[in-house]
Amino acid sequence: MGHKTMKRLPAIAAGILLAGSVNLYLSPESSEVYFRLGAEALARSSGGRSGGGSFRSAPSRSSGSSRPSGSSRPSSSGSSFSRPSRPSGSNPSWEYRPYQQPGGSYNRNPVIVPVPVGPRVYSPSNSNPANQSGAGYSGSPASTAGENDWIAGLILLGVAGSVVFFLVYLGIRAARNAGGGAVSNELSNDTVTVSKVQVALLAQARYIQTELTKLSLEVDTSTHEGLVQLLQESALALLRSPENWSHVLGSSETVKTLTDAEALFNQLSIAERSKFSVETLTNVGGRISRKAFKPDPDEDPASYIVVTLLVGTAHDQPLFSEIKTADALKAVLEKLASLPSDYLMVFELLWSPQEETDSLTYDELLTEYSAMIQI
Repeated sequence: MGHKTMKRLPAIAAGILLAGSVNLYLSPESSEVYFRLGAEALARSSGGRSGGGSFRSAPSRSSGSSRPSGSSRPSSSGSSFSRPSRPSGSNPSWEYRPYQQPGGSYNRNPVIVPVPVGPRVYSPSNSNPANQSGAGYSGSPASTAGENDWIAGLILLGVAGSVVFFLVYLGIRAARNAGGGAVSNELSNDTVTVSKVQVALLAQARYIQTELTKLSLEVDTSTHEGLVQLLQESALALLRSPENWSHVLGSSETVKTLTDAEALFNQLSIAERSKFSVETLTNVGGRISRKAFKPDPDEDPASYIVVTLLVGTAHDQPLFSEIKTADALKAVLEKLASLPSDYLMVFELLWSPQEETDSLTYDELLTEYSAMIQI
């Protein structure tokens, strides 16, 4: 009995190894069972990755980072329109005084200072027609009273207009402060939203690979402006190919601390990068790296291209709910493309295959991206 058991051990071991090398899965569109053996079950495609940023040092969290250098108001001391200072001991009166030369004598050609003359005032002594040509006459009492009423009306109208303008100004300012306060609170607190948008396109959209590769090589991912450009152009590249969309997956989650946001973002990034056999192109934080890749000549023809956008923003609420339709995907991509610059904290673009000679087959899509929904 013991001798027979010893003979069966090699067969049992071989069966266990064979079972461990078999991958089984069901197609969502049929009830057929697929399986692959050995190295074929581990086949993956090349991948590209670009992005950068930080939850700790984002512009929205840095005090004064948005103020450009040299933007302070210039000093009035350098202005050519500075007011001259009054000489010490000068007489502020408007009274005429001739210039007195040293020694007590007066200049025969005195300097004449104009003296302002006030409005003429009516007095009963000027009511005589014979005195109408005098300097004190200012017209009849009726005309003078009419002019005074007209001036008083203008003054009252000006005061009333000023009060109305001031009240309207206060209302507009209060409304702006109420709206700006919410924005300022979102940009200053530690609540962060991490979003993921994943789109599978038909392999006929090969130009997407070329465009994303060129974009990743040209954009400076070490700057915030470069990250904003990378996000906008990536979203626009997908928006230009709605006829090639086949599958989609989206999620947006809000967390209360920067530590949780960083952990969630890294978890999503690692999960996507692990699906690549090799990252043939990376540009993260301004550091570009390229690796050679030799595709399998016996692999099935290319069927799909998968593009993933990972975004960390300062929003206090999720950017969107689940994405299940092409219209919902379009709305989300448009929202990401128009995202305010101050809200973007971290962004990462991933796509596979990166090499145009590489392929992502239907079986690989079902295995590596099984959570995606067909649209």
